[in-house]
Amino acid sequence: MNLQLTIEGEVYLADIAQPIDLSLSTGPGGDNPGAFFIDAAQFEPIRVGGFVGSVAEGGSANCEVLRFCAHGNTTHTECIGHITQSRVVLSDVLKQFWFTAQLVTAEIVSGRYVSLGEVKSWRLNQVDALIVRSLPNQIDKKQRQWSGNEPPYFEPEALSFLRDAGIQHLLTDLPSVDPEVDEGRLSAHHEWWGLTQRLVGGVVDSIDVLHPRLNATITELIYVPEHISDGLYALNLQCPNLQTDAVPSRPVIYRLTPSAHRLFYEREVVVRGKFVGE
Repeated sequence: MNLQLTIEGEVYLADIAQPIDLSLSTGPGGDNPGAFFIDAAQFEPIRVGGFVGSVAEGGSANCEVLRFCAHGNTTHTECIGHITQSRVVLSDVLKQFWFTAQLVTAEIVSGRYVSLGEVKSWRLNQVDALIVRSLPNQIDKKQRQWSGNEPPYFEPEALSFLRDAGIQHLLTDLPSVDPEVDEGRLSAHHEWWGLTQRLVGGVVDSIDVLHPRLNATITELIYVPEHISDGLYALNLQCPNLQTDAVPSRPVIYRLTPSAHRLFYEREVVVRGKFVGE
């Protein structure tokens, strides 16, 4: 079964039987990345009266209680409510889950950040989402413990450029678009959502439901395998319906190819050109 999408007037097809999962897992046997000194996720059998939610411990069924923080334990998608005093949750703003997307690979300047100059060098298409794979991209990035190691981040001006380019959904393999320690400014987050930059300790009191960036999201701690090439994809951003600013998520992409009609047309042009040339 194929999914059909249009980018800049061109029709593309995605084979939904060929998914590429960009998410990291958490829990026993999982990838379990770590960031911001947040405790590791805990998965434990529930215990209610004489019932234990573990077949291995003699229970009739497995039933676990999960304790985690999406911001530091796993791939997660966050909304504007991440930096506002008024409560905005992801399910308030993310109402659709299929998007056109472009994958790009970013050089990290001096091992520190994705610069405005780097972002300007990308040939961006008119897509809904941008997926950024940073270099170096070793497989151990999936289990990396970022805490205390000054992870790379984005220059705030780089995110304002992407915002003005019309990108609505940003996905990155970094733990945050801002530095690990920045006195609570979160400047890149503010640029992305088009909110006034705050002073240290200041907050954004409220957000208008008609704010032009209300529906924009950021997804962090993904992993894009080395063999996946830059280019155009369909993105299915899978998120549970949890009433909070950031939830564990599973972004899955599908490679896009020109539609059969376009391929037929191009073959026809080539054949005719060859015939005329002879």
